[in-house]
Amino acid sequence: MKTVLITGCSSGYGLESARYFHAQGWNVIATMRQPREGLLPAGDRMRLMALDVTRPESITAAIQAAGPIDVLVNNAGIGVVGAFEATPMVTAREVFDTNTFGVMAMMQAVIPQFRERKAGVIVNVTSSVTLAAMPLAGVYTASKAAIEGLTGSVAFELSAFNVRIKLVEPGYGPTTRFTENGGARMQGLIPEAYISFAQPIFEAFAKPAATTKEIDVAEVVWRAANDSSPRLRFAAGPDAVALAKAHRSESA
Repeated sequence: MKTVLITGCSSGYGLESARYFHAQGWNVIATMRQPREGLLPAGDRMRLMALDVTRPESITAAIQAAGPIDVLVNNAGIGVVGAFEATPMVTAREVFDTNTFGVMAMMQAVIPQFRERKAGVIVNVTSSVTLAAMPLAGVYTASKAAIEGLTGSVAFELSAFNVRIKLVEPGYGPTTRFTENGGARMQGLIPEAYISFAQPIFEAFAKPAATTKEIDVAEVVWRAANDSSPRLRFAAGPDAVALAKAHRSESA
């Protein structure tokens, strides 16, 4: 029976992925900053664990407590929406600490055990904003694009040890933590000069033509974790799939 460790399981894609892997018969280590009882089904195959990807000591403690794992899913992430010129560097660093450096730290924490066993899979959850630019999301996009570049490079390094690494690129889901967590960081990030520009964009955010459901992402994360081919990228959700196809045709 395989074991998966998933970060950012308090809500959204991480929570649904934990449920999905568990339903497939896996051992699941569902991590979050502050575990909450009753969030996931209790049992021998489901363990809730505290983990803050921005704190090295928290990562070390969690990896030691988890023991050997077969798959790491880097899902933890935060969002920020606003005009780039009004986004303080402290906010940008906060986003990068979780979305970029947190992922890097988790990868470095598990790669040694995967390399020594010559087995293991890392799934990095990024975003469809890496496929098509979205206005008012420059810092968030940059934090996710950095992981896309890192993953592609590290895939070559790890292939020598039979370790696979995959990218899952979810589409836009209005109920995900991007909008939930982005609210606090939006305050003051839309200057007066940008209001007329931003208003129709926020209206489009509220009523998108197509959205990604949490189960869409969970299923694709599962598929990526079990994929033994050289394939690197997996779009998740109808809007992300459409963007990926357009992106490939434009790049041809």
